[in-house]
Amino acid sequence: MPTIATADGTEIFYKDWGQGRPIVFSHGWPLSSDDWDAQLLFFLNRGYRVVAHDRRGHGRSAQVDHGHDMDHYADDLAALTEYLDLRDAVHVGHSTGGGEVVRYLARHGEGRVAKAVLIAAVPPLMVQSEANPGGLPREVFDGLQDQVARRRSEFYREMPAGPFYGFNRPGVEPSEALIQNWWRQGMAGGAKAHYDGIVAFSQTDFTEDLKKITIPVLVMHGDDDQVVPYADSGPLSAALLKNGSLKTYPGFPHGMPTTQADVINADLLAFIEA
Repeated sequence: MPTIATADGTEIFYKDWGQGRPIVFSHGWPLSSDDWDAQLLFFLNRGYRVVAHDRRGHGRSAQVDHGHDMDHYADDLAALTEYLDLRDAVHVGHSTGGGEVVRYLARHGEGRVAKAVLIAAVPPLMVQSEANPGGLPREVFDGLQDQVARRRSEFYREMPAGPFYGFNRPGVEPSEALIQNWWRQGMAGGAKAHYDGIVAFSQTDFTEDLKKITIPVLVMHGDDDQVVPYADSGPLSAALLKNGSLKTYPGFPHGMPTTQADVINADLLAFIEA
């Protein structure tokens, strides 16, 4: 398997397919680069070079017990882009991966990046605070950690069968294949990484990071996102970005890159080629 070793010796698995302009994909919690299948093949078949990695502790990357925070996520992404010498790249992040992209750009600069896309992403800040009254209460995320610690396999079945893809909404037909694939990806990763990752995606404040970014950024968010609620995420991120634009998808769920791949892929392509 293709891997790189980061500065602290952690092995990171990655996919690097095709030629042409690179598009780099950062996945959501607690999944892996496999969650981008619909996007990787779509852009590969249109002449792009597609790159995706498994975040440390996730998928096929090393299940280390340390470094499960946004700074390490960003540093690992920087190590990969430097190793592959990616330039003029477009970075696309979904959910936690959106936070990873934002922190990477703020921490390592925009020299290798032309554009970025945040899909149903966690910035600016998920947890409720005095400065973020519209966020989710801390108890929500404590509950997620409790589920991971006590009944991870069952929880990883319930999340995709319910709010992640919106399969709990009236009239929405669940896909057993998508549910099982989500469970497969989640259970391939490490419990410690997933447990710590909940703190990383919920408590990291990306406000100042967003303000530093100057490249064009497309913010894509469904207004029926039950995992990263729309009102306290997409619109706020777009407003903080110097060159950000917001595209809102009525009724789309958190997992819209999979369930509405045709729509999302077409809009990504239009933004990249604009």
